[in-house]
Amino acid sequence: MTNKLGQSTLANGLLDLIHADDCGSLNTPARGGYSSFIIFTNDHSQYGYVYLMRYKFETFGRFKGYRLEIENQTGRKIKTLQSDRGGEYLSGEFID
Repeated sequence: MTNKLGQSTLANGLLDLIHADDCGSLNTPARGGYSSFIIFTNDHSQYGYVYLMRYKFETFGRFKGYRLEIENQTGRKIKTLQSDRGGEYLSGEFID
């Protein structure tokens, strides 16, 4: 399957595959003390959401907020979440 930009996608439908990537320990924190962020990108539409975080342990809470928002907007459920398998994704919260 190919999107408008000619890039190959793995997902056949909206919310079939969501990529999660986080970046932390920024040298200069943003206003409010945020020193990291997480990006959730829909593989099918290539649309992304960015959430600021103060600490990496906030990852699961940000995912829950994203999932609630996007599933309510689309009426669909996330099928697969793909990550780099960092420690923040291997907690019992994500595995359940």
